[in-house]
Amino acid sequence: MADEELTEARVAAARDAGRGVVLTTPVLPVPDLADRLGRPVVVKAENLQRTGSFKVRGAMARIAALGPAAARGVVAGSAGNHARAVAHAAREAGIACTIFMPIGASITKADACTALGADVRMDAPDVDAAVAAARTHAEASGQAFVHPYADLDVIAGQATVGTELVEQVPDLDTVIVPLGGGGLAAGVAWAVRAAHPRARIVAVQARACAPWPALLAGTPPADVPAVPTLADGIRVASPDPLTRRLLDGALTDVVVVDEDEIADAVVWLFETTKLVVEGAGAVGVAALQQPELAPSLRGPNRHGAIAVILSGGNIDPGLLGDAIRRHETRAGRRLVLRARLDDRPGTLAHLCRVLADAGANVVDIQHLREGVALHFGQTAIQAVAQVRGPAHGEAVIEAARAAGLDVHPLGVWPS
Repeated sequence: MADEELTEARVAAARDAGRGVVLTTPVLPVPDLADRLGRPVVVKAENLQRTGSFKVRGAMARIAALGPAAARGVVAGSAGNHARAVAHAAREAGIACTIFMPIGASITKADACTALGADVRMDAPDVDAAVAAARTHAEASGQAFVHPYADLDVIAGQATVGTELVEQVPDLDTVIVPLGGGGLAAGVAWAVRAAHPRARIVAVQARACAPWPALLAGTPPADVPAVPTLADGIRVASPDPLTRRLLDGALTDVVVVDEDEIADAVVWLFETTKLVVEGAGAVGVAALQQPELAPSLRGPNRHGAIAVILSGGNIDPGLLGDAIRRHETRAGRRLVLRARLDDRPGTLAHLCRVLADAGANVVDIQHLREGVALHFGQTAIQAVAQVRGPAHGEAVIEAARAAGLDVHPLGVWPS
């Protein structure tokens, strides 16, 4: 094998390394997007992969390629999906595994690594420090360091996502893939272009951390701050020269999406396809829903299928709940109203009965006694209720007022 290139032999070896562990994830049609674009649209559901993301493909490939060099075990630095993938691959290989994670990493993900038999050390201030600590540990212990993306065997493992896509979607024309460190995008681009040289490869970054457009344009990007993002799995500020070289000229376009678009895509996938997808995994759908991208996919010479890679599904349940609540509020399905009531028994029960009779489901009640203009003997209530939409919300307010209640939607509070 060529040491510095991604080759057919290397990708074939990666595929062999994953047999029995790596799942051939399904390709699912998305009629809603297909109707909007006038072309077949499918998603490659890597969120259903073992360990919850595509990362296990690269981890299995790398450990297999290491062979005896991994006899003392492997070590990795990561805040999430890569850590879990390496821990799983190490368990499959029957070798030791050490994982360095930042202090603020998800406890759920850390516990998942521990359950897989890894020695988890959460004492690094951030992800970069965790990776540096892993490298130092590798040198001192003799364990083999497994990089999350800047390694040809790892990239070959990720390329198997593309080889499966080619087999599953005969009329494949466009692939939309998340872009962070570049391992998945480089592998998928290589595999798809080997079968379809004219295929479009559109990579997607989160605006909070998007160095690639400048890098691929040959312009050194400005310092990329470590800004929190829902797409934390692709938050890589300084991609490695290896993936930069492999992606030079390989991408048709790089699209940037913002946090609201990512959150909307996570909820849209949950509602429409019934798939739980993390922020980094949902950026492709976020891009596909951008008005400025859609016209380029409807061109007269574009007739084949569009495939969107959902790279992972390891989203914290609290974050998913936040995204759903935000979406319901924006869609007018959550009504927040305030009411001034006489401070005596029965008035709150009366308010709740009126709202229920109007079809609203009250999910939260708070008393407001300070900072509100009240007469003596009054109290204020803030209620959150589920409604069917904006029109229903207005009907609920009118019903409450018709019942003699002094209610106002949040933000409208007369003196």
